[in-house]
Amino acid sequence: MAEAWKRLGDAIGSHMIFIVPCCVAAGVLAPDVFGPIERIVPYLFAFMTFQGALNNTLHQLIEVFRRPGKLIAILIVLLVAMPLAAFGLASLLFGGNPQIVCGITLEYCVPVGIVSFMWVGMFAGNGSLSLAAILVSTVISPFSIPATLSLLLGASVPMDPVGMMVNMAFMIALPAVAGMAVNDLTRGWGHERLSPAIGPLCRIFMVTVITANSTKMSDYILNLTWERASAALFILVFATLGFIVGIALARALSAAFPDLVTICFSCGLRNISSGAVIATQYFPGEAVFPVMCGTIFQQLLAALFGHVMERMTERERASQRKMVAAGRAASRRKA
Repeated sequence: MAEAWKRLGDAIGSHMIFIVPCCVAAGVLAPDVFGPIERIVPYLFAFMTFQGALNNTLHQLIEVFRRPGKLIAILIVLLVAMPLAAFGLASLLFGGNPQIVCGITLEYCVPVGIVSFMWVGMFAGNGSLSLAAILVSTVISPFSIPATLSLLLGASVPMDPVGMMVNMAFMIALPAVAGMAVNDLTRGWGHERLSPAIGPLCRIFMVTVITANSTKMSDYILNLTWERASAALFILVFATLGFIVGIALARALSAAFPDLVTICFSCGLRNISSGAVIATQYFPGEAVFPVMCGTIFQQLLAALFGHVMERMTERERASQRKMVAAGRAASRRKA
């Protein structure tokens, strides 16, 4: 039974590139069926964060802040380079529709997507670096988002920092600390036993979350105009660029595979929910569309680039596994 449960989790993980499009299609075509699931999405996120954090320790998280080079590089791409590039290109291509320009710019002002932590865990990335990027970008977002929008668009956007902090604490901070504490206190039992046991359930939850989030796009997709289609194509291309920039940045930093995965997903995945809330409350209706396009494309691209990175580093990881195996064999001989 346990082996079948593990195989189910492995099957979901290895076929995400096919599963994600089906989830998106289901959410778009049947919003009334899957929309109510949105109510429990925060709880699913919290559980997935807890499981992912079981594979890390508090010491590893502290080390990220003690040596913050990779974290700072992610934040520069995330908060400076991508918003400037998005605004410049959107103004050039959609200058006649300021609402579309606004939505595209807003899409790339929001912090790292919480779901990136789940993808990092699925593809064996550096969970501590991922968690740090999410925490820092979210903590500073009540200040960075208004400043960026004011500078680029001349728009004044009041934020709800308390609400954002409560949301982040429930879905990320508290379950992450709990997971790392369990792993520390049990001396690795959380990582070696508990995490694999609940891993398949988390992958089922992830599929559920993707489907539920896709329901928000139903009205826009089913009532598509040429201009919206053009904006959607732009978001697809620019979102793809985010993942490519992440891989290029990781290679420039000579990052090992776990850091490569984390940098790629951190640069490519945005917190669509916070962007949608801001767009709905403070900007005209059509500004919401480019933001919500990320709901569809980000998950598809995450599945695609996860497998791309595995293919890119196949030899490197095989060599690393041989070295680890040789080291263990040498240790056994000495013992």
